[in-house]
Amino acid sequence: MDISSVTRSVPAPAQSVPAEQTDKAAQARDVVQAVKALNASEMFGDNILEFQRDSETHRMLIRVVNRKTKEIVSQIPPDYVLRLAESLKIPKE
Repeated sequence: MDISSVTRSVPAPAQSVPAEQTDKAAQARDVVQAVKALNASEMFGDNILEFQRDSETHRMLIRVVNRKTKEIVSQIPPDYVLRLAESLKIPKE
């Protein structure tokens, strides 16, 4: 019985980027361009809009920051909400 045809190696199909990842990347680029356009328009006066990921909760933050002093004028979600979310996490064993 000849099994050589069964055991020969078949080349793996080419890996392609899933459409979902491509869509997310395109959406992220659109958001970055929109934020840059808003900041360039000086719609917020002396303030700029920033998107940032919180280092502890890994949630996205939207901040309005003073251009000159770098002081955070407003943040969504507020810091107390992030700390509450962090404290509600189940401890890892």
